[in-house]
Amino acid sequence: MTILCLDFGNTRLKAAVFEEAMLKEEMVLPDDCQTSIEQLLDQHQPAQTILASVIDHPPAIEALLASRSTFHRLTANSQLNFSIAVGKKESIGADRLALLAAAIQLFPQTNTLIIGLGSCITYNFINQYHQFLGGSISPGLEMRFKALHTFTAKLPLVEAAWNIPLIGYDTATNIQSGVITGMACEIDGMIDQYSARYGNFNVVLTGGNSMYFASQLKNKIFADAHFLFKGLYALSEINNRPNL
Repeated sequence: MTILCLDFGNTRLKAAVFEEAMLKEEMVLPDDCQTSIEQLLDQHQPAQTILASVIDHPPAIEALLASRSTFHRLTANSQLNFSIAVGKKESIGADRLALLAAAIQLFPQTNTLIIGLGSCITYNFINQYHQFLGGSISPGLEMRFKALHTFTAKLPLVEAAWNIPLIGYDTATNIQSGVITGMACEIDGMIDQYSARYGNFNVVLTGGNSMYFASQLKNKIFADAHFLFKGLYALSEINNRPNL
C-alpha cells in the first residue's frame, strides 16, 4: 500500500512516499497549489494521505486529498501513540506531533529528546511513559542570519557553509561562526541541561538543517533527516485505518 505524507512547514513544503512501511522517495514541493498536489497524486496514486501543516494552506488541498485517498490532517485531536501532559494541546504544531510519534515508534519506553532544526529549533521531550512533557522553541538557522541582516544597517545576509572557522576572518565568516557555532553550543547546552535532570536518554537530531550540526556536537546523538516523515507514516497507520 502506498502512503503519501505531506509536511507543510514555514520554510519548505515537502512530501514523502512510503511503500509497505519503506520510505521510497522524498521531495520538495514548489508550492501548495492544487495543481502541484494533483500531479503528486497522479504520479503516486496513494491509498492513504496525511498532512502536517503549520501554515495557512488553501482549504481546497484537504478536499482534494480526501477525494483521492483516505485522508487525515494531523492535529492535537488526532489519535496519537502518546499522551500530552501540557496545557493547550491544540497549540502544539503538527510537525512536533509527528516527531513525537516517531520517537515512540523507534524508541519505545525510553526518555527521548527530539531536536528539530527547521525554521525554528524545537526541543521536544517525551518520557519513558509516552508522555509529552513539553520543550523549547528558539530561532532557527536562516532566521538568525536574516535577523542579523534585517536589524542592522550594514551586516550582509549570509548563508550557512561547511567547515566554518571558530575565529572568523571577515564579516561573513564572523557571522557564520557566530550563528552556526553558537547554535551548536546552544544545542549541546540544552542536552546537558536535560542530562543533569534525567540521566540517560536518547537524543534525536532531525530537520532540514541537521546536516550542519550532527558532526559538531560533543553529545552523542542519533541523526535522522527523515524522522518527521516516519512519525507521519505511523500516525497515518493509526488514523487512516479502515473501520472494521
